[in-house]
Amino acid sequence: MSYLLDTHILLWWIFDEPKLGATCRAIIDDPQNCIFVSSASAWEIATKYRVGKLPAAKELVETYAQTLQRAGFLELAIGCIPLS
Repeated sequence: MSYLLDTHILLWWIFDEPKLGATCRAIIDDPQNCIFVSSASAWEIATKYRVGKLPAAKELVETYAQTLQRAGFLELAIGCIPLS
């Protein structure tokens, strides 16, 4: 199955936040699932870090692509999806 993580859940997973529920962790950890992350998440994380709202993300900002790759996540580009 395929899942798209929003930025909030992505950060909770990366920082091992206890608030991330067991069901969500199991879905993300299951190698049979395809986990997508919007390319907008990189922009959102970098912006929050730059303005001081996410100081813990310094290393993540510097290694974002590698972090996604290590996790096996696929970055979903922003674009137009045909409606027909």
